Amino acid sequence: MKRLLMALSAAVLLLSAPVASFAGSAYFIMDAKTGKVLASSNADNLNHPASLTKMMTLYLAFEAIHRGKLGWNTRIPVSSAAAAKPPTKLGLKPGGTVTVREAVDGMIVKSANDAAAAMAEALGGSESGFARLMTQKARELGMRRTTFLNASGLPNMQQWTTARDMSTLAVALINNYPQEYRLFSQTGFNYRGRSVRGHNNLMYRYEGMDGIKTGYTNASGFNLVSAVRQGNRRVIGVVMGGATARGRDALMASLLDRNMPKASSVATSRLMASVGGGKVAKQVEVASASDDVAVDVDTQTTATTTVAAAPTRKRAELAPLAYAAGSNVTVPMDRPVAMDQILVASNKPAASGGWQVQIAATPSAQAAKDLLSEAKSRAGSALANASPYTEAVGKGGNTVYRARFVGFASRDDASSACSALKRKDFDCMLLPNKG
Repeated sequence: MKRLLMALSAAVLLLSAPVASFAGSAYFIMDAKTGKVLASSNADNLNHPASLTKMMTLYLAFEAIHRGKLGWNTRIPVSSAAAAKPPTKLGLKPGGTVTVREAVDGMIVKSANDAAAAMAEALGGSESGFARLMTQKARELGMRRTTFLNASGLPNMQQWTTARDMSTLAVALINNYPQEYRLFSQTGFNYRGRSVRGHNNLMYRYEGMDGIKTGYTNASGFNLVSAVRQGNRRVIGVVMGGATARGRDALMASLLDRNMPKASSVATSRLMASVGGGKVAKQVEVASASDDVAVDVDTQTTATTTVAAAPTRKRAELAPLAYAAGSNVTVPMDRPVAMDQILVASNKPAASGGWQVQIAATPSAQAAKDLLSEAKSRAGSALANASPYTEAVGKGGNTVYRARFVGFASRDDASSACSALKRKDFDCMLLPNKG
């Protein structure tokens, strides 16, 4: 009997070993103002992302919203495959619909797998097609060791990332979608009369933490990406492969406590990331969302519409929204219109300065001009030497009009103007002049 028990115990250990071996422990703490690594362990080792995957699903959803492909009230169809995803989930019904806002809140607060799959199918034609877009975007952002195979983070042994790569994605979300990023601080939301509470518990008790995502599968262990702001310091932390949620949270809190005082308090409007790894790691500014449309996530009241799920296509035809700058798949909406269609709101050309500041993109040229006029009058001297510039992007009913100020001789000048605009409740984004 004793030998039998020993044999059974050995068999259990052998069966469990492959799973345990994938849950590698890693952490990465970075000064987001400078991209300097403050502390790390196994930061470039491959790990399964689990629900941290949804950070990229949300990134591409925000991109689609900013490009006018989706509105917050757009209704996304729910397929049988999406509805059948295992928990956690919102409980979407096959054949029904879910609004973009519900899906986004569901992914952030509930880590809803059904909402992630529905979003993927709507934007990528299929979840596998969307996963290819996710991986492509990861490469563009500098996430060199990340491969996505699904939109939710449900177990897939070929879906990999690293602690460093996930910090890069966190920086990209904050840099490129600052308004939408605020949603990551939600403690809960109301879903069709039902209160849904989040489970990023450390965020609710650690001073200055405003996001962003937890994750767990048997293969990954307990993962967490956190962003913390204390005074002028901004730190991104990643912990992967925790044995328990409590242990993961405790490690993150300890790492932040020790390293937050080391972070720079330099004033900057753009965060930095550390990409690469090992001896070739470098600090970079994550690619900006230069084609984005500023959207107010709190007051968006666009009419409710329904988007049909894109049909399944061959690999070369996937990416109906053509997210990627520099993608080999293009869609007319994502290409600038001819120069004779560009509307300039002053006599000063757009290429007259090294930096630009974009404050919005609107559905009409007049709305863009009116917004620029209001911003200039309210921001005062900060925009005294800048010129308003309005540019049409897209065709037909998909055209939007970028509202920008141009003529800044340096990044510092543009940054000062952006800070002044923010004090007057305008959102803004710095853009290097490409002319």
